Amino acid sequence: MPRMGERASVAQWLVAPGSGFRLADVDASATPGAPGGKEATVAASGEVHATLGALQERLWAEDARSLLVVFQAMDAGGKDGTIKKVFTGVNPQGVEVTSFKAPTDEELAHDFLWRVHAKTPARGRIGIFNRSHYEDVLVARVHGLISDDERRARYDRINEFERLLTGAGTTVVKVMLHISRDEQAERLRRRLERPDKRWKFRKGDLAERERWDEYMVAFEDAIAATSTELAPWFVVPADKKWYRDWVVLQILVDALQKIDPQFPEPEEDLDGVVVR
Repeated sequence: MPRMGERASVAQWLVAPGSGFRLADVDASATPGAPGGKEATVAASGEVHATLGALQERLWAEDARSLLVVFQAMDAGGKDGTIKKVFTGVNPQGVEVTSFKAPTDEELAHDFLWRVHAKTPARGRIGIFNRSHYEDVLVARVHGLISDDERRARYDRINEFERLLTGAGTTVVKVMLHISRDEQAERLRRRLERPDKRWKFRKGDLAERERWDEYMVAFEDAIAATSTELAPWFVVPADKKWYRDWVVLQILVDALQKIDPQFPEPEEDLDGVVVR
């Protein structure tokens, strides 16, 4: 357990390539590595937030490399809340969030990655995918829209695509927010009961919930096939929101520290310049 001010090792949430990953081994309500209970962990998150903001400022100023953060989860898994909490205080000029919905007719007329590539982050920026190209192997599989051969081919194309991005200077971090079936039920009930949450509820969410076991198999298979050295998956226990936010902060700070962006030198010689 890290002490206040110490960084946690992100390896505990990493899906190592070829590790024989099993989603059933991840307890969605567990809090491994937390610096304490809710109060202590929320307090520790403040320091990590400050570090994230400082690193993002350097990334923006350097204008040479970028970070792509992919969030996937079941319905009510906390993607919106995570993005809101984790990126609070970060310079909005350097961040762009893209939410991928059901593909349009124009998007369906192209390959499944066509609409995604245009939304990857430019140099100096953090791009956030709230759902992503992985919908085209998760939903498509569960609903029988693609064959097993096509699914496996899409895994290969995704790995090639992410290799292309990393080769061009974009660090790719993929995060699955893993909630339990009971926690999803509770969150969906709250959406129905609260006027400020009711707008989020879709009757279709209940139909997808009935396919829970199929989605767990689809997630497990996709994560195992596409967690690579260049673009790893992290599976975050997300029943407890305070813990989820702290973990995601740890993962993002770790990724940015590895990028190690630097403030650039002034374009002009400023020696002797005096502002009067």
